[in-house]
Amino acid sequence: MGKLILLRHGNSTWNQKNIFTGWVDISLSKRGVEEATAAGKLLSKITFDAIYTSCLSRAQMTLQLAMLENEDRRSMYLEHDDKRYFHGIDKESSLMVHVSEALNERFYGDLQGKEKNAFKEKVGEELFTQYRRSYDIPPPNGESLEMTIKRTLPYFDKEILPRVKAGETVLIVAHGNSLRGIVKEVMDVSDSEIVAYEIATGTPLIFSYENNTFVEGKI
Repeated sequence: MGKLILLRHGNSTWNQKNIFTGWVDISLSKRGVEEATAAGKLLSKITFDAIYTSCLSRAQMTLQLAMLENEDRRSMYLEHDDKRYFHGIDKESSLMVHVSEALNERFYGDLQGKEKNAFKEKVGEELFTQYRRSYDIPPPNGESLEMTIKRTLPYFDKEILPRVKAGETVLIVAHGNSLRGIVKEVMDVSDSEIVAYEIATGTPLIFSYENNTFVEGKI
Protein backbone atom coordinates (compact mmCIF):
# COMPACT_ATOMS: atom_id res chain seq x y z
CA MET A 1 0.00 0.00 0.00
CA GLY A 2 1.45 3.32 -1.05
CA LYS A 3 1.09 6.53 0.92
CA LEU A 4 1.04 10.13 -0.26
CA ILE A 5 1.47 12.87 2.34
CA LEU A 6 0.90 16.49 1.39
CA LEU A 7 2.15 19.34 3.56
CA ARG A 8 1.56 22.99 2.84
CA HIS A 9 4.39 25.20 4.11
CA GLY A 10 3.98 26.87 7.47
CA ASN A 11 2.58 30.37 7.83
CA SER A 12 4.83 32.88 6.07
CA THR A 13 5.54 36.50 6.90
CA TRP A 14 3.28 37.56 4.01
CA ASN A 15 0.52 35.13 4.99
CA GLN A 16 0.61 36.92 8.31
CA LYS A 17 0.34 40.32 6.63
CA ASN A 18 -2.37 39.15 4.18
CA ILE A 19 -0.23 39.88 1.11
CA PHE A 20 -0.35 38.07 -2.25
CA THR A 21 2.87 36.08 -2.32
CA GLY A 22 3.06 33.74 -5.30
CA TRP A 23 6.67 33.22 -6.39
CA VAL A 24 8.14 35.93 -4.16
CA ASP A 25 10.59 34.07 -1.93
CA ILE A 26 9.31 34.89 1.54
CA SER A 27 10.42 33.20 4.76
CA LEU A 28 8.34 31.59 7.49
CA SER A 29 6.89 33.62 10.32
CA LYS A 30 7.41 32.57 13.94
CA ARG A 31 4.03 30.87 13.76
CA GLY A 32 5.14 29.11 10.57
CA VAL A 33 8.23 27.73 12.28
CA GLU A 34 6.05 26.38 15.07
CA GLU A 35 3.63 24.84 12.54
CA ALA A 36 6.44 23.14 10.66
CA THR A 37 7.85 21.68 13.86
CA ALA A 38 4.41 20.48 14.96
CA ALA A 39 3.85 18.85 11.57
CA GLY A 40 7.20 17.11 11.91
CA LYS A 41 6.18 15.66 15.25
CA LEU A 42 3.00 14.27 13.68
CA LEU A 43 5.06 12.65 10.92
CA SER A 44 7.98 11.65 13.13
CA LYS A 45 7.48 7.88 12.93
CA ILE A 46 6.97 7.75 9.15
CA THR A 47 9.90 6.66 7.00
CA PHE A 48 9.76 8.30 3.58
CA ASP A 49 11.04 6.71 0.40
CA ALA A 50 11.29 10.11 -1.29
CA ILE A 51 10.41 13.75 -0.72
CA TYR A 52 9.41 16.44 -3.23
CA THR A 53 9.32 20.18 -2.68
CA SER A 54 9.23 23.48 -4.54
CA CYS A 55 12.02 25.94 -5.26
CA LEU A 56 10.71 28.43 -2.69
CA SER A 57 12.33 28.91 0.71
CA ARG A 58 9.15 28.71 2.79
CA ALA A 59 8.48 25.18 1.54
CA GLN A 60 12.08 24.02 1.92
CA MET A 61 12.36 25.52 5.40
CA THR A 62 9.13 23.78 6.42
CA LEU A 63 10.55 20.51 5.14
CA GLN A 64 13.83 20.93 6.99
CA LEU A 65 12.14 21.84 10.28
CA ALA A 66 9.68 18.97 9.98
CA MET A 67 12.39 16.42 9.24
CA LEU A 68 14.38 17.49 12.29
CA GLU A 69 11.61 15.78 14.27
CA ASN A 70 11.70 12.58 12.21
CA GLU A 71 13.11 9.38 13.63
CA ASP A 72 14.81 8.70 10.30
CA ARG A 73 18.23 10.22 10.83
CA ARG A 74 19.45 10.03 7.25
CA SER A 75 20.81 13.28 5.87
CA MET A 76 18.84 14.86 3.05
CA TYR A 77 20.19 15.24 -0.48
CA LEU A 78 18.40 18.01 -2.39
CA GLU A 79 18.53 17.84 -6.17
CA HIS A 80 16.79 20.15 -8.62
CA ASP A 81 14.78 18.32 -11.26
CA ASP A 82 16.80 19.84 -14.11
CA LYS A 83 20.09 19.10 -12.27
CA ARG A 84 20.98 22.80 -11.99
CA TYR A 85 22.03 22.37 -8.42
CA PHE A 86 22.24 19.89 -5.57
CA HIS A 87 22.93 20.07 -1.87
CA GLY A 88 24.24 17.12 0.08
CA ILE A 89 27.27 14.93 0.60
CA ASP A 90 26.41 11.30 -0.14
CA LYS A 91 23.57 10.82 -2.60
CA GLU A 92 23.48 7.04 -2.26
CA SER A 93 22.92 6.91 1.50
CA SER A 94 20.80 10.06 1.87
CA LEU A 95 17.07 10.66 1.75
CA MET A 96 16.41 12.10 -1.69
CA VAL A 97 14.61 15.44 -1.89
CA HIS A 98 13.55 16.39 -5.42
CA VAL A 99 13.15 20.14 -5.98
CA SER A 100 10.95 21.39 -8.81
CA GLU A 101 9.39 24.63 -10.02
CA ALA A 102 6.39 22.54 -11.04
CA LEU A 103 5.45 22.46 -7.35
CA ASN A 104 5.81 26.22 -6.86
CA GLU A 105 2.88 28.29 -5.69
CA ARG A 106 0.52 29.86 -8.21
CA PHE A 107 2.19 32.83 -9.88
CA TYR A 108 0.05 35.86 -9.00
CA GLY A 109 1.62 38.24 -11.52
CA ASP A 110 0.82 41.89 -10.88
CA LEU A 111 -0.90 41.01 -7.59
CA GLN A 112 2.31 39.81 -5.94
CA GLY A 113 3.29 42.08 -3.06
CA LYS A 114 -0.15 43.70 -2.81
CA GLU A 115 -2.10 43.64 0.46
CA LYS A 116 -5.33 41.79 -0.24
CA ASN A 117 -7.84 44.03 1.50
CA ALA A 118 -6.40 47.20 -0.03
CA PHE A 119 -6.44 45.59 -3.48
CA LYS A 120 -10.06 44.48 -2.99
CA GLU A 121 -11.07 48.04 -2.11
CA LYS A 122 -9.34 49.28 -5.25
CA VAL A 123 -10.82 46.83 -7.80
CA GLY A 124 -14.07 45.79 -6.10
CA GLU A 125 -15.31 42.53 -4.60
CA GLU A 126 -16.29 40.89 -7.89
CA LEU A 127 -12.98 41.31 -9.69
CA PHE A 128 -11.02 40.52 -6.54
CA THR A 129 -12.91 37.25 -6.13
CA GLN A 130 -12.40 36.36 -9.80
CA TYR A 131 -8.66 36.84 -9.57
CA ARG A 132 -8.34 35.05 -6.25
CA ARG A 133 -10.90 32.25 -6.36
CA SER A 134 -12.04 31.54 -9.91
CA TYR A 135 -10.76 28.40 -11.58
CA ASP A 136 -9.78 29.76 -14.97
CA ILE A 137 -9.43 33.57 -14.73
CA PRO A 138 -5.79 34.63 -14.20
CA PRO A 139 -4.76 37.90 -12.57
CA PRO A 140 -2.88 40.30 -14.86
CA ASN A 141 0.37 38.65 -16.01
CA GLY A 142 -0.23 35.73 -13.66
CA GLU A 143 -1.61 32.19 -13.52
CA SER A 144 -5.13 31.00 -12.89
CA LEU A 145 -5.65 27.96 -10.69
CA GLU A 146 -6.26 25.97 -13.87
CA MET A 147 -2.90 27.06 -15.29
CA THR A 148 -1.15 26.17 -12.03
CA ILE A 149 -2.70 22.72 -12.04
CA LYS A 150 -1.68 22.16 -15.67
CA ARG A 151 1.89 22.99 -14.60
CA THR A 152 1.88 20.78 -11.51
CA LEU A 153 0.06 17.63 -12.60
CA PRO A 154 2.32 16.48 -15.47
CA TYR A 155 5.24 16.47 -13.03
CA PHE A 156 3.18 14.71 -10.38
CA ASP A 157 1.90 12.10 -12.85
CA LYS A 158 5.37 11.36 -14.22
CA GLU A 159 7.63 11.60 -11.18
CA ILE A 160 5.54 10.99 -8.06
CA LEU A 161 2.36 9.04 -8.78
CA PRO A 162 4.14 5.90 -10.10
CA ARG A 163 6.15 5.68 -6.89
CA VAL A 164 3.03 5.81 -4.73
CA LYS A 165 1.30 3.24 -6.90
CA ALA A 166 4.37 1.01 -6.50
CA GLY A 167 3.86 1.06 -2.72
CA GLU A 168 6.27 3.80 -1.67
CA THR A 169 5.64 6.47 0.95
CA VAL A 170 6.14 9.94 -0.53
CA LEU A 171 6.02 13.38 1.09
CA ILE A 172 5.31 16.55 -0.88
CA VAL A 173 5.97 19.88 0.84
CA ALA A 174 4.62 22.66 -1.32
CA HIS A 175 1.92 25.35 -1.52
CA GLY A 176 -1.82 25.78 -1.29
CA ASN A 177 -2.54 25.98 -5.00
CA SER A 178 -0.05 23.42 -6.31
CA LEU A 179 -1.30 20.97 -3.67
CA ARG A 180 -4.90 21.73 -4.66
CA GLY A 181 -4.10 20.38 -8.10
CA ILE A 182 -2.83 17.13 -6.64
CA VAL A 183 -5.86 16.77 -4.37
CA LYS A 184 -8.10 17.48 -7.37
CA GLU A 185 -6.62 14.54 -9.23
CA VAL A 186 -6.26 11.92 -6.51
CA MET A 187 -9.69 12.61 -4.96
CA ASP A 188 -11.46 13.45 -8.25
CA VAL A 189 -12.62 16.89 -7.07
CA SER A 190 -14.55 19.02 -9.56
CA ASP A 191 -13.36 22.37 -10.95
CA SER A 192 -15.99 24.24 -8.94
CA GLU A 193 -15.26 22.42 -5.69
CA ILE A 194 -11.47 22.69 -5.81
CA VAL A 195 -11.45 26.50 -5.72
CA ALA A 196 -13.06 26.35 -2.27
CA TYR A 197 -10.91 23.47 -1.00
CA GLU A 198 -8.80 24.83 1.85
CA ILE A 199 -5.41 23.41 2.76
CA ALA A 200 -4.23 24.77 6.09
CA THR A 201 -0.62 25.83 6.58
CA GLY A 202 1.52 23.28 8.38
CA THR A 203 -1.19 20.59 8.52
CA PRO A 204 -0.36 17.25 6.84
CA LEU A 205 -2.88 15.48 4.61
CA ILE A 206 -2.41 11.74 4.17
CA PHE A 207 -3.74 9.55 1.38
CA SER A 208 -3.39 5.78 1.06
CA TYR A 209 -3.34 4.09 -2.31
CA GLU A 210 -5.07 0.73 -2.23
CA ASN A 211 -7.23 -1.27 -4.63
CA ASN A 212 -6.34 1.18 -7.43
CA THR A 213 -7.77 4.18 -5.62
CA PHE A 214 -6.76 6.90 -3.16
CA VAL A 215 -8.40 7.10 0.25
CA GLU A 216 -7.94 10.04 2.59
CA GLY A 217 -6.84 8.89 6.03
CA LYS A 218 -5.41 10.01 9.33
CA ILE A 219 -1.86 10.01 10.63
